[in-house]
Amino acid sequence: MMLFCKRGKLSIRGLENDDKKLIVKWLSDNRVLQYYEGRDNPFDEQMVKEKFYDGDSDVTRCIIEYYNIPIGYIQFYLIDEEERSEYGYADFGGNVFGTDQFIGEPQYFGQGIGTELMKAMIDFLIEEKDAQKIVLDPQVLNKRAIKCYEKSGFVKVKKLLKHEVHEGKLRDCWLMEHDKNPKGDK
Repeated sequence: MMLFCKRGKLSIRGLENDDKKLIVKWLSDNRVLQYYEGRDNPFDEQMVKEKFYDGDSDVTRCIIEYYNIPIGYIQFYLIDEEERSEYGYADFGGNVFGTDQFIGEPQYFGQGIGTELMKAMIDFLIEEKDAQKIVLDPQVLNKRAIKCYEKSGFVKVKKLLKHEVHEGKLRDCWLMEHDKNPKGDK
C-alpha cells in the first residue's frame, strides 16, 4: 500500500484493486452523486474499472481514510496544456496541480473532514510535488464543497460558464485556486 499523506486521524493512500467495491458503493449513492458524476449516472463495477483503473496514468488516484476506515476518494494531477490555457495559466511557469475528491460515506459529511483533507493535500502537493498553484472546479451549486475549499485556503478565481455536464445540463463551475505564494508573499 502506497501511503501519500498522514495527518492525525486522516490518511491518503493509493487506490488498490480491492477498492473497486467501495467506489461502486459510493458512486451509487445519490447523496454523493448529487455533486460528483450525477444522480443520473450511478456507477457499476465496469464503469469504475474503466474510469478509475484503466484511465489516465498521469492521474494519481487515492483513497481517503479516517481512523483507518475508507471514507472517500481523491485524485491529483498536473493540469495539462489545454486546462492551463482554459484556466488562464498558459504563461505561468510553475507547477499547477488539479484535484478532484469526494467523501463517499455520508455519515462523515459536515464534520470538517473535507477541510482537514484539503489542508493535508495542499501541504503534500507543495512539499512533495513542488506545486506552485493547486486548482479545483466545483459546481457553483455545490455550496458545501465551496465553503470547505475556502476554509482550506482556496479562493474563487473565475466562473467557468457551462463548464461541466451534470445530470443532463451544462453547469457553471468556480475555478478555485490555492497559491503557494499569494500576492504580496514573494
